[in-house]
Amino acid sequence: MMDYPLLVHQFLERASTFHPNKEIVTREGEGTHRYTYADLMQRSSRLSNALAGLGVGTGDRVGTFGWNTYRHLEAYFAAPTMGAVLHTINIRLFTDDLVYIINHAGDKVILVDPDLVPILEPLVPQLESVEHFIIMTDDRNFSTTLPSAHNYEDLLSGVSDNYSPVKLGENSPAGLCYTSATTGRPKGVVYSHRAIVLHSMMEAQVDTIGFRERDVVLPVVPMFHANCWGVPYTSTLVGATLVLNGIRPDPEAICRLFDSEKVTLSLGVPTIWVGILDYLERSGKTYDFSSLREIASGGSAVPISLIQAYKEKLGVNLVQAYGMTEATPVISYNRLTSRLDGISESEKLQMAGTQGVMVPGLEMRLVDDEGKDLPWDGEQRGELLFQGPWIADSYYNDPRSEETFIDGWYHSGDIASVDPNGYIQIGDRVKDMVKSGGEWISSVDLETAIIGHPGVLEAAVIAIPHERWGERPLACVVPSAEFKGKLQKDEVLDFIRDRFASWWMPDDVVFIDEIPKTSVGKMDKKVLRERYKDYQPGS
Repeated sequence: MMDYPLLVHQFLERASTFHPNKEIVTREGEGTHRYTYADLMQRSSRLSNALAGLGVGTGDRVGTFGWNTYRHLEAYFAAPTMGAVLHTINIRLFTDDLVYIINHAGDKVILVDPDLVPILEPLVPQLESVEHFIIMTDDRNFSTTLPSAHNYEDLLSGVSDNYSPVKLGENSPAGLCYTSATTGRPKGVVYSHRAIVLHSMMEAQVDTIGFRERDVVLPVVPMFHANCWGVPYTSTLVGATLVLNGIRPDPEAICRLFDSEKVTLSLGVPTIWVGILDYLERSGKTYDFSSLREIASGGSAVPISLIQAYKEKLGVNLVQAYGMTEATPVISYNRLTSRLDGISESEKLQMAGTQGVMVPGLEMRLVDDEGKDLPWDGEQRGELLFQGPWIADSYYNDPRSEETFIDGWYHSGDIASVDPNGYIQIGDRVKDMVKSGGEWISSVDLETAIIGHPGVLEAAVIAIPHERWGERPLACVVPSAEFKGKLQKDEVLDFIRDRFASWWMPDDVVFIDEIPKTSVGKMDKKVLRERYKDYQPGS
């Protein structure tokens, strides 16, 4: 066979050749910016040449600090095409972590959206490697104190659109993303060209997410998070219409895009989908969601009640995906196999609450505390281990790699069971389990049950110290708008009482206005654990 390297820029070559007039749409205020894959090819080539003019070369880090926009998309292709490494910087990190990852990555240039410039300006004295800032705007009057700042459109207008990709090996780095890190500093994961290409080909497979040329794809997942789940690359690979939600999107903006652009496939975390349902119920507004064939949800477990609500209220299939930054990021996707065609509708709904079957191309193990393999019987719980061509083998320049990548396997830290058909049911992260009297209680199982109550918008279960049992579960509940001030603790506990052993039941329920979130929209339980570390049930 030919020695033919798998490289990211081949996606753009294909799209501009076979689908040159397919659109890329970006929300801009109340309007939209529209252009084509042919335009993307031309402008990303200009950006590559502009970056080269600033001294960026093979292996250099090009940071982006921006929202989901067409200019950000141009960087997704410009940097890897010239042999540089695209480092998508999480705009919601605390400033100490921002400084850490920019310095740790060694970013040479940072592209930044205008409204985010004030975040970076005070950090400049602490940044060790950044030589240039590029403001992603066409406003020639934009003012900033950032040193060596360039206007994006001025840079592009002054260079050639000659397309000349650097010759690379497929194992060369193309992307760099840092975990949001619930403890300690964020950890960097390097994505090779080969990993991104194989991951995208997997996502286009019909039994996984099934991206296709006919799709109109709206990634609500931020482009700074875990490679945007590969959506920009996979959409370009198949030539799908791509819709980007622009600066500071909210539920109303997303709903309007679903309606106006006739979106067929969207992807995001559960908090987004909870927020959209809440917005629709509070506002009373209606939108046409009939074009949506599927919404993919990942980042944390999706409650069955949410899946059911989307189906019954909006007629939309909400499908679970499972992955992590270290996996580029998709590990599994929930499609019912033909083996399960005969099960009842209620059983299908229960199956929809799992994380699905591992996608083709990867290997998986379920192990106990001693590293021994456990049976896939749907009952026994252990840690999930993975390996495969788009699974990282280490963190970037980080000694913590030794704790996570062992004997060729990535240790996820996720506790799960796997049924005989291979369907994964995530229980918890190890750190989020409640250990009461030496026995484990799954916070996720309790949360999923509690969220099924019609008066509950969100719920997080955490461990609080207990003198006798070591730890006990505490349920932190956000009531839905119509139940605020009315929902009682006993109502919540009685609603789930017949589903769990008595010792699993939360010792108390506290009502709060919102669940703290991490920078990528996941529940931030460490904030709640700190808040309630001295809490006494009944107080």
